[in-house]
Amino acid sequence: MLEEVEHWLTRRSWSAADRTLDRLLAAKAARGTTVSVVLPALNEEETVGEIVSVIRRELMERVALVDELVVIDSGSTDRTSEVAGAAGARVVHRDGILPRLPALPGKGEVLWRSLLVTSGDIVCFVDADLKRFSPDFVSGIVGPLLTDQDVHFVKAMYDRPLGGPGSPASSGSPGSPGSPGSPGSPGSPGSAGVANGQGGRVTELMARPLLNLHWPQLAGFVQPLGGEYAARRSLLERLPFPVGYGVELGLLVDTLHTVGLDAMAQVDVGVRVHRHQDDRALGRMAAAIYRTAQLRLSRGHLIRPVLTQFERGEDGFVPRTHSVDTEERPPVREIAEYTAGRAA
Repeated sequence: MLEEVEHWLTRRSWSAADRTLDRLLAAKAARGTTVSVVLPALNEEETVGEIVSVIRRELMERVALVDELVVIDSGSTDRTSEVAGAAGARVVHRDGILPRLPALPGKGEVLWRSLLVTSGDIVCFVDADLKRFSPDFVSGIVGPLLTDQDVHFVKAMYDRPLGGPGSPASSGSPGSPGSPGSPGSPGSPGSAGVANGQGGRVTELMARPLLNLHWPQLAGFVQPLGGEYAARRSLLERLPFPVGYGVELGLLVDTLHTVGLDAMAQVDVGVRVHRHQDDRALGRMAAAIYRTAQLRLSRGHLIRPVLTQFERGEDGFVPRTHSVDTEERPPVREIAEYTAGRAA
């Protein structure tokens, strides 16, 4: 298995710099491929506007790589929708998509519903809380899908400094991925995250052990839970979507079983800086990811899907119990509105 992973890393791990924009545009035009970028957003007014502006300026106006830029607002109480719209995105509210099916809370729910309001042959997902955003996060992961017809799913890999730019966790040699002076600059294939990067706490403590133990073919993914990835619509419409935090792991595992490891790839896009969650939120994420893995290992013998955590109150520690994301949406091609819309 190690040899298989090493072989895959050699053949299916690239840098964003490996494919020039000219090459991507030529491949896109030759095949008539369309590209949609989707940002799931919940209370991200501080960052969503800059991300939208960069994509629109660099990848829609300066070059025509992206055809459609959509922000899906999943119930923000701040100015997320207003800021995203002003920056040039088409904003769609989650609850307005497929209204006959009441929306469930969770990121995966938003990604699943986005397939009903986008049209691109390639769909690229980007988290809306990124700071110092580089267009490489889009062009890098869309690239292999445009130039290599046998690639169906691409994840971004990057350094992920836990303490923020300039912290010890993010330090690297000058000009290398991870150095404070080079946000978004790609390094050699696999260098970001492998040599000096942070995989993220939930990744290292939950997702990576699960993948190595149960799906060792996926052990080569540097950032298996990263929110930046692109895939062919023809693949995404065949996959079930966990509605919550387990969506990234679920899609990764289901893609492996649907199209095989050689149809999957990753691209080094440099450095990812974003807002960090507190430990309690990470605990809930970890529980949802474990549950997602459990469902894929066995559909029976289900454990109690709740997580109890503790907070100190006036009279000592107080238990707080949270439900764990267990719902999944079916492959979108099973939804009548989707198939009718595609036919039209």
